[in-house]
Amino acid sequence: MQKILFATSEVHPLIKTGGLADVAASLPRALLKLGHDVKIILPAYASVMQKLTTGVKEVAQLHVDGRILSIKQTRLPGSRVTVLLVDIPEFSARDGNPYCGPDGADWFDNHKRFYLFAKAAELIALDQAQLEWRPTIVHCNDWQTGLIPALLSLHPERPATVFTIHNLAYRGLFPYQAFEELQLPSGFWHHERIEFYGQMSFMKGGLAFADFITTVSPSYANEIQQPEFGCGLDGLMRYRSDSLAGILNGIDMDEWNPGSDAHISVNFNRRTLGNKVKNKLALQEELGLTLDERLPLLGFVGRLVDQKGIDLILAQMPQLLSTPCQLVILGSGFPHYEAALTEIANTHPGRVSVTIGYNESFAHRIEASSDIFLMPSLFEPCGLNQLYSLRYGTLPVVHAVGGLRDTVFEQQGEVVDEHANGFVFEHPTPELLFAAIERALATYEHPARWKQLQLNAMSKDFSWDLSAQQYVAIYDKLA
Repeated sequence: MQKILFATSEVHPLIKTGGLADVAASLPRALLKLGHDVKIILPAYASVMQKLTTGVKEVAQLHVDGRILSIKQTRLPGSRVTVLLVDIPEFSARDGNPYCGPDGADWFDNHKRFYLFAKAAELIALDQAQLEWRPTIVHCNDWQTGLIPALLSLHPERPATVFTIHNLAYRGLFPYQAFEELQLPSGFWHHERIEFYGQMSFMKGGLAFADFITTVSPSYANEIQQPEFGCGLDGLMRYRSDSLAGILNGIDMDEWNPGSDAHISVNFNRRTLGNKVKNKLALQEELGLTLDERLPLLGFVGRLVDQKGIDLILAQMPQLLSTPCQLVILGSGFPHYEAALTEIANTHPGRVSVTIGYNESFAHRIEASSDIFLMPSLFEPCGLNQLYSLRYGTLPVVHAVGGLRDTVFEQQGEVVDEHANGFVFEHPTPELLFAAIERALATYEHPARWKQLQLNAMSKDFSWDLSAQQYVAIYDKLA
């Protein structure tokens, strides 16, 4: 049995801005199910503390750089996983996003906030927090936790460290002044450590110092060793390739289960697939779209940012709107994307619905109701929405990158083989995206073929069982 301290900046349902939160909730539960002792360490954001009105107790006070950090303990809702909350005013006394304020700008002291978070994790990992618990593995996730392996490297007797890259594009960059302010060891300021072209990179701290690096799909593990996807860190990734593995993310098969999903209008499974269309009719009515069960409904749920291929969607929109279909979008992000999509919805009532923001229940309804799911990401380390779509018999249209390449496969030839479950385009151009959508719409006109693709999609096992075992194999080698 391994004792695992799982460090993350977000975890569903306490705090979520993206897929990291889903992984940070599901993987620890899967590890616990396999018999391991797991504790999540998470910042005590204001919104988290507002949700946890009961069942929270202080278990430690840590002295760091002349100040006191309070460590509180609770349970991850709906599970037996322990959560340790690092409570400082910089987290608990601020409303807004975990990383930026209400104005959308990054918090001015993010370097200090997540340094203090790393110091708390360091002390807990070394059993210096009076918790009478010493982990054998510290599993860190993305730049917000990148200093933890670096700080632990200073101690001869320490747990092994694993660092998971969920998105290499977010490198946690800060000026040299921030490095000086944190008073980190001078040896860390080196191109083989955390210095990155004259800046400090928290992400690089994890990549340079962790005993082992994972990322969230096999294809992304290969891609980040290339300049196109390496974000300036591809050389370090190639250097560390012997200690790098791509492990495909799983999903919570109970949370995302069309047969029991409480968020959707009518439950269905592979045997009752005909009930899926009832969800489309309910969503059409809810959103004021034309009621027509045969009209193909395309869905999109995600951040409205460059990475997600929003430019591709917008560029091919005239062609898409010339075809008989409907489009529903849920997401938030860059104001110019929000404005452009909202304008399209306003000028095409009955055809297009755009909701700015994020709503978990609404995301479930879109997945259950749509026939086709758009995911034309320019890069996608793993992607979870295509997995949710497959689970709900909603066939994805994807750009062949990262985890999308590893999970979505297009039919080759006239016969639907057992692997075919979606539509794939190789290069990120509006023309190729629309061509893939056209292939999907043409296939939709053949109900028997479409249903076979749906059954293929819904038969896949995307649970955490296999992936969790792969992580355990790495832990066992290190510990």
